[in-house]
Formats: sequence, C-alpha cells, structure tokens
Amino acid sequence: MRIAVTYENGRVFQHFGHTEQFKVYEVEDGKVVSSRVEGSDGSGHEALATLLAGKAIDVLICGGIGGGAQAALAQVGVELCSGASGDADEAVAAYLRGELVSSGVNCDHHHEEGRDCHSDGGGCHGCHGEPAPAGRNVGKRCKTHYRGTFNDGTVFDSSYDRGEPLEFICGAGMMIPGYDAAVADMEVGQTVQVHLSPAEAYGEVNPNAIFTVAIADVPGSEELNVGEQCYLYSDNGRPFAVTVTAKDDKTITFDANHEMAGKELNFTIELVEVSEA
Repeated sequence: MRIAVTYENGRVFQHFGHTEQFKVYEVEDGKVVSSRVEGSDGSGHEALATLLAGKAIDVLICGGIGGGAQAALAQVGVELCSGASGDADEAVAAYLRGELVSSGVNCDHHHEEGRDCHSDGGGCHGCHGEPAPAGRNVGKRCKTHYRGTFNDGTVFDSSYDRGEPLEFICGAGMMIPGYDAAVADMEVGQTVQVHLSPAEAYGEVNPNAIFTVAIADVPGSEELNVGEQCYLYSDNGRPFAVTVTAKDDKTITFDANHEMAGKELNFTIELVEVSEA
C-alpha cells in the first residue's frame, strides 16, 4: 500500500492544487516501512491526480481540495482523505489506526467571517483567548486515556473504548485549553476529573460565524444538503469546517462554530506516558 500526503515542512499542506511536494509512505501489514519526499513536478489540480496514479498511490491525505480534483482522483482510483491538518506522519498513523476520516466535500471559497482555527479533537489557545498552560509536561509528548461526558452523564468520546491512548504535545495548541491545562502538571499514573466551561473547551457560540452566501459563489455547494459538513477557506487561505444549516434555491447558510461550542464538558483524564517531543 502506498500513501501520499500533501507536504510542507513536516506538516500536511493545506492546498492540494498548489502543493509542491508529497511525502510518500510505503505501508506493509498496516505499518509504515519507509517514506520519502517527492516533488509535484509543477502539476496542478486535476493533473496531480494523473501524477499520483503514475506513482501507484493508493491513498491521498490532504487538507483542502476542489470538486474537480476530487473527481479526477476518483477516476484514477486514488482514495481521498481530505480535511487533514497538522503533522504529516501523525496523519498517516491516524489513518492506519482508522481514526482519520475524510471531510468529504471541500468548497474552495473565501469568507472573512469564517473560523480560522480548527483541529480534530482540539483547538488552539489563540481561538479562545486562553494563556498557554504552565507545568512540568508543557512541551513534552503526552499519552493520555480519557472519557468525556456532558453534564447529564452522556459519554461523547472515550479513548478507553478505542483501546488507544491519545498522544499530543502538551501546550502546543493541539488540544482544547482546559484539557492542556489539566495535563500540564500531572504525574504519570495520575487520574484527574475536570469540569470545563465553554471558554475552556470549544468556546461560546459566535453568531458572526453563521453566514449566508449565494450558492453560485461557492462551487460544489449546490450538491450540499442541510446538516452536511464541508470545508471553506478563510482569506489567508486556511481551511475551516462548516455545517450547512439552511439552503434555498439561491442561497446557502453555513455555521462555522464547532459542534461543541457553548457546551460544558467533563473529562476523566489518566496520564499514561510522558516523553520528550
């Protein structure tokens, strides 16, 4: 199996059609056995699909991607996992663990009111105005088991159920602020229970992150239905997730708030391992 990731400086490059490099991973028995960085040969958009097919790529992991390129990849038989971000090696590891899910349709459209920070399973401190945490584990690679519940006791996520601890760099903005702060000064083997306000989690609901645009201005949006998710692009070119909340013949309304925005969350967190990043 061969996996390609749009690549720049160790991270998943966010614009498929403009990527100058791919990192190609050779996978055997579900494990990476080798990797190398290759150039895109100056190809763009649909032409990149032909390039990847010529390199016998089975799976492409990328950030944002347009509808034409998606169709071209499907035509040459390359599986697409879009909407990825962060460390390229970790994205591949997550894919092989079955934890990386494609965002589906990615609309190539700029909107200044869109959210300019997102992360699967977390957020950055700058989004919430929270200071970076302080503690012995800040800047180190931490592995934690956790169980997340709403105030009524409903479990919304659990690493125990998956049998795999969550790995992240503490204080690097990979996690929501309250989770980072809880882990920052824990000892290995310790378990804590924390209650997080919306400000410590995914923020309050921002009415300015709900906006309506003309369908004609968002290529691919004519195929979207209420309740579906896709990615748009902010003015600086970064993708952000949105959910379709309304649609008529001419306009479509998107909500860029995180689905957990405005919610109080509870976590049981167990620190399993700490190592140098």
